[in-house]
Amino acid sequence: MTGREAMADARQRLEAAGVPEADASAMALLSHAFGWESVAQAHRPELLEALPPEVASRFEGAITARLARQPVSQIRGWRHFWKHRFRVTPDVLDPRPETETLVATALEAPFASVLDLGTGSGAILLSLMAERPNAQGTGTDLSPAALDVARANAADFGLARAVFLQSDWFAGVTGRFDLIVSNPPYIAASEMAGLDPEVREWEPHLALTPGPDPLVPYQIIASGALAHLAPGGRLLVEIGPTLGPSVAAIFNRAGLCDVRILPDLDGRDRVVGARAPAEMAR
Repeated sequence: MTGREAMADARQRLEAAGVPEADASAMALLSHAFGWESVAQAHRPELLEALPPEVASRFEGAITARLARQPVSQIRGWRHFWKHRFRVTPDVLDPRPETETLVATALEAPFASVLDLGTGSGAILLSLMAERPNAQGTGTDLSPAALDVARANAADFGLARAVFLQSDWFAGVTGRFDLIVSNPPYIAASEMAGLDPEVREWEPHLALTPGPDPLVPYQIIASGALAHLAPGGRLLVEIGPTLGPSVAAIFNRAGLCDVRILPDLDGRDRVVGARAPAEMAR
């Protein structure tokens, strides 16, 4: 088959299997099979010719994986987030566009040090450090495999100043930071069955759900925040769209100031932000 015929055949197979965005998946995976950087290949002359055997084999393997509902980002091994291309594996969450709200909010004010709790691929931390060349950054995660991905991404970006620690939240963290960020697991265990297969079957459950109560991670973060924030330092966390008022209340009870709930580009509550008091005991 020619490239276009192979792509049309793959699209039909994906549609028949109920895979969402079949056309986009077929285009992205054929581009991946060719080794192209972009999916904007509609007019590439190679698509009018018979697929080279090695390309056809890679494409068939990629389509087979997509039929099993593996996300395109995992099949390709990367995802664009903020201004960069991040390595992605089944050991880390797939960086999502709505999380860019957290990055954009963090960049609204200066910081010289940042802590990312549950860093995963390092997408949040490394995006922030790339924008602040003099900032020092630390990322923590329970998963050694996730930390390996984060370190590989840091190496790709030349961010040797990024430090990664295996830690249960603040357990291995010392010092204070101008900024603490986190995209913690916030899906209740009872909601996991309703997730798309791409998420439920292919992304790490440790990064998706904390168990029955989605507020537990925010309680842990709030309880340790003041001990690790510099005076006036900021705390920013991603939330599920229904959790804003509850997380804001947790932060207020913990003694944090200027608590606010911020929407993403779709108008859904996405980030809760707060500050440490400007004057507090050290």
